[in-house]
Amino acid sequence: MQKLFSFALLLFICFSVFSQSKISVIPKPVSVVENPGEYVLPKSISVSAPVNAALRSTVDILRKKLSVATGYQTVSSTTGNATVNLILNKTADKTLGDEGYKLSVNNAGVKIVANKPAGIFNGAQTLLQLLPAEIESGKQVKNISWSMPHVEITDYPQMKWRGLMLDVSRHFFTVDEIKGYIDQMAKYKLNTLHWHLTDDEGWRVEIKSYPKLTSVGAWRVPMEGNFGQFPAPGNEPKTYGGFYTQEQVRDIVKYAQERFIDIVPEVDMPGHSMAIIAAYPELSCTSPLPQNYQVRAGESFIDWNTHTLHVDNTLCPANEKVYSFINDVVRELAQLFPYEYLHIGGDEAFYTFWEKSDAVKQLMKRENLKTYKEVQGYFGRRVEKIVNSYGKKAIGWDEVLETGVNKSTAIMAWRGNGDHGIKASNLGHKVIMSPAKYTYIDYMQGDKVTEPLVYASLRLNEVYKFNPTPAGANAANILGGQANLWTEQIYNIRQVQYMTWPRGFALAESVWSPQQSKNWKDFVRRTEDHFNRLDFAKVKYSPAIYDPVVKVRKAGKGKIAVELVPEIEGLDIHYTFDNSTPDNYYPKYTQPLTFPTGAEKLHVITYKKGEDKPAGRLLILTLEDLTKRAK
Repeated sequence: MQKLFSFALLLFICFSVFSQSKISVIPKPVSVVENPGEYVLPKSISVSAPVNAALRSTVDILRKKLSVATGYQTVSSTTGNATVNLILNKTADKTLGDEGYKLSVNNAGVKIVANKPAGIFNGAQTLLQLLPAEIESGKQVKNISWSMPHVEITDYPQMKWRGLMLDVSRHFFTVDEIKGYIDQMAKYKLNTLHWHLTDDEGWRVEIKSYPKLTSVGAWRVPMEGNFGQFPAPGNEPKTYGGFYTQEQVRDIVKYAQERFIDIVPEVDMPGHSMAIIAAYPELSCTSPLPQNYQVRAGESFIDWNTHTLHVDNTLCPANEKVYSFINDVVRELAQLFPYEYLHIGGDEAFYTFWEKSDAVKQLMKRENLKTYKEVQGYFGRRVEKIVNSYGKKAIGWDEVLETGVNKSTAIMAWRGNGDHGIKASNLGHKVIMSPAKYTYIDYMQGDKVTEPLVYASLRLNEVYKFNPTPAGANAANILGGQANLWTEQIYNIRQVQYMTWPRGFALAESVWSPQQSKNWKDFVRRTEDHFNRLDFAKVKYSPAIYDPVVKVRKAGKGKIAVELVPEIEGLDIHYTFDNSTPDNYYPKYTQPLTFPTGAEKLHVITYKKGEDKPAGRLLILTLEDLTKRAK
């Protein structure tokens, strides 16, 4: 009986240690074994690494990170027996692959072992996450015990492609802002930046063969507000925009490579090309040439019900000058971006002006093309051939799958739940899964009263459900997944950060960690810990997980019922209809609410159970708006 009691006590202690884990690593490692004790950093920190050019930047980044917030001195060495020992395997550990690592922390210090420098870098990111959140501070933080738990971690990614797409066409971001975004990606083991460089709203990369792409195509009339609802601009000065010189591009690419991030440039075509046509109208199918076309400033120019263009934003597939243009652009881009893939777009190409073009009709007759989708397929195959001629592989949005593109073109599956990606993988295409249902982080993540209006919502818990290898897919052809950040409603880098984090955490875990190890409750715990890290790093993030989901339905007799659903556990919701600001002494939400007679606003706020400080933001919901939602 005594032995049984002792065994039960041991199990209880082990469970308590596990349930109160000090490990808050994102993405969740494959294997974590926590041991008793902590290792405290000495005031003189040494980082040991073999002589390897690809490791130099990792050592420099790690040394800087370990010295700024601590105020400690850090030195590098090649002798071993250091505070932090970085070790490359002489014989590869097949379990780890190219990006995996083993990390151990004990009384002797820290050891990170990997097959390749990328694995060492990823292990270093985990090491930093084991330290207190203050390690992210840009200045010295005193009175902190710079300790980390004794632990053994084995970790490696499930997917090769772990990406974020950043649209810099709709709104332009500086070189330093792009580098800051890359820094945040690297912390969470995201390894691919899909750089959406061109669209109707601006051309963002210097092409020496076509200087008007940046002198004309990179600039538009400045407008702020609800993008897509502006009136067409007149002759106002075109002062908003910018572009990256080729030297700046090389600098950004090098910066990303030092953090083991590949950059995939996108030139979206044949649609989404108004910035091109504004600069070079002869590349359109419009006749006479559209001399008055401007880079789009946010006005509407598409009838989405009929998919009809009011203004031609599409390159002409029957014009040989277009292919010469694409050849020159791809040639210059291939010299700037070393990664194997180049994105050629292919989405939302509307055929309004192709249908009016005699040249396109002649092309269809000559090439025996029966439909305009086949015309786009003809265009896509010619572009793919150009891309391949410069040693690159092409990627297209999943619409190109319907146009008969070659199997050598990879498919980025964005529509719906990923069905197009499943189909493409079974047809033999390589696939990057980015279904809008789970990965479109331009969608609102909280209630629409808290952020710029977008036509859809995507809460954090939905992103966390993302599985880049869904049932029915040929897993061998799924390269990975990414989240896409379109920037129509994103006017500055702080809002870029807000829209990315913490949904970027969920994406990172979905493409790095084993699906069977994902646990929403544990992920929320770690996310909250990382909010502290973002605070010290001065990175903006969304607190929407503390705001309830607002659901509205008709309740009869002209009434509506308002349901408030918390996204995470442990929240109390308080409300008032009397126009005062509620706190935790106001009525607690327990069931759907109806507006009392005379009330026009519902104020809502959340608190963590047992705490006196608000957790969520004050939501002010009007009867007028909620009634519209019920319809």
